[in-house]
Amino acid sequence: MKRYQNLLMLIAVVVLVALPLWMVKKPAPGADGKEIPVFAGADDKAKELVGVISPDYKPWFKPLMEPPSGEIGSLLFALQAALGAGFIGYWYGCSTTRAKQKQALQKEARC
Repeated sequence: MKRYQNLLMLIAVVVLVALPLWMVKKPAPGADGKEIPVFAGADDKAKELVGVISPDYKPWFKPLMEPPSGEIGSLLFALQAALGAGFIGYWYGCSTTRAKQKQALQKEARC
């Protein structure tokens, strides 16, 4: 059990993040008939601004995978950020510990 404890905790965190995003219900359209985005961010505003500045703009490429909804896209982005932060934290912790152990060995060698 102790061996799989970290894996089980990671799965629990992913489920606790993903479950609320899947349970969010879409709001009714606004008074003007436009769909109200649940999770709108800077990407959407930038896309609208590019459309205003250059209406004939065509994207250079299409995404390899299109998430089924904006919520799933947000989830994938957050998961990517969390994994990246975890990797950087792990690397930093290992580097710090390695440096401390190296200093301790050098200190012992002098004595």
